[in-house]
Amino acid sequence: MKAALVVLEVGPDVEANVAAMEARVCEAAEAGADLVLFPEAAATGLINDDHPAHDLPLGQPIPGPLTARLAARARQHALYVATGLLEREGDCLYDTAVLLGPTGALELKYRRIQPQWHGRNADPNVYREGDRIEVAATPFGRIAFLICGDLFDDAIVARLRQAGPDLLLFPFCRNFADGRIDRERWDREEESAYAARVALAGRTAFMVNLLEDPSLTEWPSFGGAMVVGAAGDVLARFPLGRPGILYVRLGGGCSPPA
Repeated sequence: MKAALVVLEVGPDVEANVAAMEARVCEAAEAGADLVLFPEAAATGLINDDHPAHDLPLGQPIPGPLTARLAARARQHALYVATGLLEREGDCLYDTAVLLGPTGALELKYRRIQPQWHGRNADPNVYREGDRIEVAATPFGRIAFLICGDLFDDAIVARLRQAGPDLLLFPFCRNFADGRIDRERWDREEESAYAARVALAGRTAFMVNLLEDPSLTEWPSFGGAMVVGAAGDVLARFPLGRPGILYVRLGGGCSPPA
């Protein structure tokens, strides 16, 4: 199985972001990918500010226009597409990830369980979390999601292990408080911390970090992608701070970043 981990630079124009996602699916299909993974909140950026009037319009219904467009591309190219997105259900907002199958069907929907995608004082009647970890059977094994801070919660990781996936898809959004792309700090502190958490999960993980245009926020997420083995060994990397695609074959081998 060949996977494409897409580091997409997300700007303020949602339509342009979604069109870029569609284009990257087509590009990955031409390169022979069977699975395309986008980061957390890929269509909008994680720019919620705990004010429902601002945040609810960022949310997408599932199913809805965004999932329909990506499902059409998945069906067109007979591959799997996975992405994070802000999900709106009525007047509630979730930090969600979906897996769309090669027929365009919604194979898996996961709502982030760990709550730190919003502030502590955010209205709990609006800003909601999920409570389930489920798996989807695919030709290349059983797949599950975690999103961002989920990976650093021992109880959630234990539940993931109990669910028994073969492969973890991990869209996330990581920045630094000073807003800089600090590659030295990432190499020194962050990469090993993420790898250690994957080792605790005991599953190979495909990990894509959101790359936000600085116009979106003072503290933009800085991108990058990794493949980490079940023992915590980093098998492939994509550099911070630039868009592109990391191709990797499950079971070994990767292509240079595109």
